[in-house]
Amino acid sequence: MKTLLLALAAASALTLAAAPVAFAAAPADVKAALADPARPAADVARDPLRKPALLIAFAGIKPGDTVIDFIPGGGYFTRIFSGVVGPTGHVYATVPKAAEAMEAKDTATITTFAATHPNVAVFVPAAGGFTSPSGLADVFWTAQNYHDLYNPMSKDAPPADLLPLNKAVFAALKPGGVYIVVDHAAPAGSGVTDTKTLHRIDPAVVKKDVLAAGFEYVGESDALKNPADPHTALVFDPSIRGHTDQFVYKFRKPKA
Repeated sequence: MKTLLLALAAASALTLAAAPVAFAAAPADVKAALADPARPAADVARDPLRKPALLIAFAGIKPGDTVIDFIPGGGYFTRIFSGVVGPTGHVYATVPKAAEAMEAKDTATITTFAATHPNVAVFVPAAGGFTSPSGLADVFWTAQNYHDLYNPMSKDAPPADLLPLNKAVFAALKPGGVYIVVDHAAPAGSGVTDTKTLHRIDPAVVKKDVLAAGFEYVGESDALKNPADPHTALVFDPSIRGHTDQFVYKFRKPKA
């Protein structure tokens, strides 16, 4: 454990050192969104570990875009996206119907934010639906949530089939639109065995799922990689929380 903690401390130090560099290289609209003095202090404190400047640049989100932030939690990325897309863009903080009650407290926080930011709307699709109201999104984004989609809402629920979801994402995006998946990595070859116990997923499962829905694989960012993570601890365990090895995949809907 001591060795792991030392390795994580070293990785954290590198992350913090790289944060100013990442910010300096970010597009002006991303810089402005991150520097907004109205951002909650708790959000700003998370920036060195979540590396939003690198991730948003990788996704290619820009002013005027329509972004679907799927299962947005307390709105960390929703608030940043709002600043990046600006008054001509739009952000749909999208909470699936099945998770509406569970996410109610966080959703209320975003609703309060949306009241003063007209380019943000909270969207709860009908059961089974996951698209944006317009179906013309530039980016569909989900961070640290994909693994949970494999976890049944009740013990009697049937095994998860994510093909309909990923096809709905495909339909929600305009041609050339981008699908970003950020999640905690499980050991290679583990499939979905750790989605409920450790809240991790084998990256190969995500890639296979999304490609099956018709997407093209664009590439991966290593911004959140951490080779010191043994991939065997629950992501909320104090020994690894905030330092998990995460993959960031980018897929694209074909233009034709």
